[in-house]
Amino acid sequence: MKIGILLSGCGVYDGAEIQESVLSMLAIKEAGHDYVCISVNQNQHHVVNHLNGEDMDENRNMMIEAARIARGDVTEINDISPADIDALVIPGGFGSAKNFSKWAFSGPEGDILPEVKLLLVNMVNVGKPICALCVSPVVLAKAFEGSNIKAQMTLGTDQEPSPYDISGFNAGIESVGAVAEMKTIKEIKVDAENLIVTAPCYMMDVNIVEIRDNVKMAIEKTIELVKN
Repeated sequence: MKIGILLSGCGVYDGAEIQESVLSMLAIKEAGHDYVCISVNQNQHHVVNHLNGEDMDENRNMMIEAARIARGDVTEINDISPADIDALVIPGGFGSAKNFSKWAFSGPEGDILPEVKLLLVNMVNVGKPICALCVSPVVLAKAFEGSNIKAQMTLGTDQEPSPYDISGFNAGIESVGAVAEMKTIKEIKVDAENLIVTAPCYMMDVNIVEIRDNVKMAIEKTIELVKN
């Protein structure tokens, strides 16, 4: 089994969340399967200094940055089709809301990259699972907007500590046709009809051990959906 990992760059504030990305790779390999890292050959929205959160006056390419996580082995999204992979994982990080989509700036009205939308819609259309971690369900919500795919997803819960407005995110994805459900870091959401798995991960105020467990749970369920 080969599972795609779609990376929006490298680094939580302007690309893919590194810990969620690496833990996804680890969970896939621990389950006895292979992964292929995928990215987009375009500049990311901006570059953030991860020490102080300030913008940096430079440009970086999503695919080149993703190669840092992939150890140089990354495939351009236009060279991948659902026939090449059995499932797709999208780690979190602000890159999902800044690079793959413009949710961070325009909310539900923000655009999504056409090539990202095409891959996600085609995966669902051919019945192959998608696993979206952390904030990445917003990318799925935008991809399926206006379609008959009513994805059921989670971005966490407002009943436990979170650095983000979970209720606001839920309202946003529901405004474009998705269905939001509250889940804790010890849970995942499985949309059995559309073969979509989502997990809160760093949407919640948690530590890396909890992230590892949440990612592993989500990856294992995704693999189970492929087998079934």
